[in-house]
Amino acid sequence: MKKYKLLALGCALLLGMSCCLTGCTTPEKTGDTSKKQTEQQEETQDINDVHLRDKDSLYENDDETSVVTMYLTVSRGNSSEGTDHTWKEINSYSAYDYDKMGVDRYQTAALLQVGDESGPQSGEVGYGENVPNATVQIRGQTSSRNSQKNYKIELKKNKGTWRGQRTINLNKHMGEGMRFRNKLAYDLMKKIPQMLSLRTQFVHLYVKDNTDGTSDSFADYGLYTQVEQLNKTGMKAHGLDSNGQLYKINSFEFYRYEDVIKKEDDADYNQKKFEKYLEIKGNSDHSKLIEMLDTVNDYSIPIDEILNQYFDMENITYWMAYQILTGNVDTQNRNTYIYSPLNSDTWYFISWDNDGSFMRTEYQIRQFADQGSWESGISNYWGNVLFQRCLKSQTFRDKLNDAILDLKENYLTEDRLATMIESYKSVVKSYAYSMPDQMNEPLTEAQYDQVSAAIPGEVETNYQLYLESLEKPMPFFIGVPVIEDNKLKLSWDVSYDFDAEDITYTVEVARDYLFQDVIYRSENQPLPEMAMDVPEAGQYFVRVRAGNKSGYTQDAFDYYVTDSGKNYGMKCFYVTEDNRVEEDTYDEK
Repeated sequence: MKKYKLLALGCALLLGMSCCLTGCTTPEKTGDTSKKQTEQQEETQDINDVHLRDKDSLYENDDETSVVTMYLTVSRGNSSEGTDHTWKEINSYSAYDYDKMGVDRYQTAALLQVGDESGPQSGEVGYGENVPNATVQIRGQTSSRNSQKNYKIELKKNKGTWRGQRTINLNKHMGEGMRFRNKLAYDLMKKIPQMLSLRTQFVHLYVKDNTDGTSDSFADYGLYTQVEQLNKTGMKAHGLDSNGQLYKINSFEFYRYEDVIKKEDDADYNQKKFEKYLEIKGNSDHSKLIEMLDTVNDYSIPIDEILNQYFDMENITYWMAYQILTGNVDTQNRNTYIYSPLNSDTWYFISWDNDGSFMRTEYQIRQFADQGSWESGISNYWGNVLFQRCLKSQTFRDKLNDAILDLKENYLTEDRLATMIESYKSVVKSYAYSMPDQMNEPLTEAQYDQVSAAIPGEVETNYQLYLESLEKPMPFFIGVPVIEDNKLKLSWDVSYDFDAEDITYTVEVARDYLFQDVIYRSENQPLPEMAMDVPEAGQYFVRVRAGNKSGYTQDAFDYYVTDSGKNYGMKCFYVTEDNRVEEDTYDEK
């Protein structure tokens, strides 16, 4: 028995965690049992079945299509608070610029007022105030490169809260044409008992810039989606243990990374390096995290044993099933939280940043190559050591399949999606095709209607891609070519087949990424290596595909990016004049 299970109920009673860890038996067809029924059964169910449950009461008064108006007046603060910056500076730099400069993200002082289109309203945050009550900075990573920024507004202590929250995240979602995918995803999760959602709200933002002394009126910044911050306040709101561990995964494949993932009291602990992988949002005692990672990376311990001790099978399978069916592929090593309550060994996955969901039709219309090749089904998770070990377990795959069928048949139905999308569209579309948002809207109005009509059918498409991924070999990485003994030597990792079928490889080398000028090709290669004559100096591309006896093929993980998106299964390299090989590196973020 897990050592935490005898402590879980007592911990819940002491900390008021009645919605955090609940004993419940997952019914054979979970969709037939509502969240309310599940909560009513808690007292009689086995405490040894400990699952993550959300608070339904948080969403009782949700108006999913309402729009709240926020007024933000920004002004220069002072250097001691780090707010002595202009609004232009705030909007000039991306997260990557700050990394290069080696400084924290710039902030300005701000007065946040909430109301409606007629102005701030009595009883709301900031009403009647004239001095700053908050700070504001850009938020996000990849999105911080966009011309329309996302913002993080932090209300000062003793300046009130908005819906119980001091941190207000405003997301523009400039990269997706619908502008409601993140909200759709969270609203879908609210009805799924096995998943924890977050509160969201459409926001119409106006900004008055007093930092340069020239603005005397509010400028329309268009529509945003506010998403609840999962921090200690958010943990309490959702019935989680605010004394527990909570990490936001920034770029992490569950490898041990002993040189960075260390305890706080280690002499060479570096929090900035640590948070490149995992952003610390809860308890900063990393002992439990390190214990889990040590075990996950110990291949002498069976994965089913690891899952039983350190994870909740229901939680991890439903989390993965949801990402697979919604096509939220950018979740292999980021865009999620992991959470573990105090006095518990168990880690839970909580979804975050879902604006990449349901994008297949839109990418096709925009003729942009993404979410193709191995970025579908279970192969999308093969590069993560934890997920790869899980997927090698027949027990895990069976539970994952059960979760996928439950979600598909009961929660992600075409009728439900069509109804929700139509309601969002009736609100959002008018903003998307008005200033200022129309400047960066990637779809025409006709295409907007086409994509919104197609989204409900993407669940079935993603399901078929999932089924196909079970039959394919798994993706693998191509090594950097080397020149030895006057030969160009190519190598790659071994692929994997769930049915243990024999795998062979097709290897090609070309002068172009479209492989129209191929200088070498070898089929049915049984070993993960080969050698060819050294080509003349220049740029080259090596592409490797794995194939099994059933005729299914799979690309390598590597890809080459152009303006039209990803070209899968290849690595770019250069042969220099002095007969050396240099790899072409690309920052995909």
